[in-house]
Amino acid sequence: MAIDYSERIPNNVRLSDDRRLQRALEQWQPRFLSWWKELGPMGFQTSDVYLRTATSVDAKGWATFGYLKMPDYRWGIFLAEPEANRKIGFGAHKGEPVWQEIPGEHRGTLRRLIVTQGDTEPASVEQQRHLGRTCPSLYDLRNLFQINVEEGRHLWAMVYLLDAHFGRDGREEAEAMLERHSGSPDNPRILGAFNERTPDWLSLFMFTYFTDRDGKYQLASLAESGFDPLSRTCRFMLTEEAHHLFVGETGVGRVVARTCELMKAHDTAQVGEHGGIDLALVQKYLNFHYSVSLDLFGSELSTNAANYYTAGLKGRFKEADKNDDHRLTDGMYRVMAPENGRIAETEQPALLAMNEMLRDAYIADSARGVARWNKIITQAGIDFELKLPHRGFRRAIGNFSDVSMTPAGEIIPADEWRARQSEWLPAESEREFVTSLMVPVTEPGKFAGWIAPPARGINGNPVDFEYVKLSTGCFS
Repeated sequence: MAIDYSERIPNNVRLSDDRRLQRALEQWQPRFLSWWKELGPMGFQTSDVYLRTATSVDAKGWATFGYLKMPDYRWGIFLAEPEANRKIGFGAHKGEPVWQEIPGEHRGTLRRLIVTQGDTEPASVEQQRHLGRTCPSLYDLRNLFQINVEEGRHLWAMVYLLDAHFGRDGREEAEAMLERHSGSPDNPRILGAFNERTPDWLSLFMFTYFTDRDGKYQLASLAESGFDPLSRTCRFMLTEEAHHLFVGETGVGRVVARTCELMKAHDTAQVGEHGGIDLALVQKYLNFHYSVSLDLFGSELSTNAANYYTAGLKGRFKEADKNDDHRLTDGMYRVMAPENGRIAETEQPALLAMNEMLRDAYIADSARGVARWNKIITQAGIDFELKLPHRGFRRAIGNFSDVSMTPAGEIIPADEWRARQSEWLPAESEREFVTSLMVPVTEPGKFAGWIAPPARGINGNPVDFEYVKLSTGCFS
């Protein structure tokens, strides 16, 4: 399925065959571009950036690389290849043909799922819009912009589904996604994590590791959907999402590696005075972003999630790999909850625990990256271990929302938690210190003193390649 780049809106959905839909999207396009120029990356709209652009949805050679100015990026609509004779793989409709049009009874539910997913995409662009001006290298600056343009394209993917399948309601929802803004007191983004600030590059790396990983699991569960256009859209989005996770994992790993270098060079764990970020402070940032991201999965027990699954709208992560009947009407699942000052596990109906199943898969996946960061520390001969905090730490949603808990999982009084929270979360002074390190480095091949260079460059290019050709006024 090659992408037609002769169209005003690049696509592989034969957009020109549906004039009504094409007109609706072409009317939305200038509004999107206005939003991008107003709330996208600040100061770099005229710079040439070495970006990848999707040219097909074939996993083999699906993108090309080259210099582009970001407003000229060809945002488009790309659905993965259709699967012949695809059947719904779970729920009450298991074994039935997938839907190409929305069943009327699921219209409202699917619209809510699509809008919630779509709203996260422009939100992260808004959260990251100031970061370019404090880039630790041109390599990192390019990676930031690659993430930004792809989040913009993921917004296009959701807007296409809304316009194509929901008529006037869909068009109104598409407009609303450009009217809500991250952190706005009057019209904020739908999910709390996407209203948090991303003030520095350590926050960005933690965000792309933990919060974008939630996106991976949400997209993967929607890719199982019996509504085939949604499934095909999310399958291709996952292809692009992998880079965002790569930026997060390698970014934190490079911070850890540089800190270890400074610790050994100066024989101290406190490397702040030498321009580094202490491992203990890295742990605090980890605690913050991980706990915020866990809440994105919702409550442990959810009738909405059960209904999504039963209806065939949203499956589990890698549904086909599960060794059960894929209906779960009689299944049980172990769920944690506080009980009389301790943490207890109870058997709950599996259908109600769909969110917790997804969260469990996410936690196991997150732990693998933390293990790789710890390997860097161990190989440096340093006695320190980064750890994921307990799933109940600092939760605002679900079973643990009313519990004060340490990262180790100890339930403590609320006043003690408030008194000790600076042990576990970045204090304002620590955030200010990290911000003070954020001085831009823009010479090709040079890196800020708080982060190590990457192991290799992008698309076979060397690390000292000029990944962004800066234009006048970028940092003014």
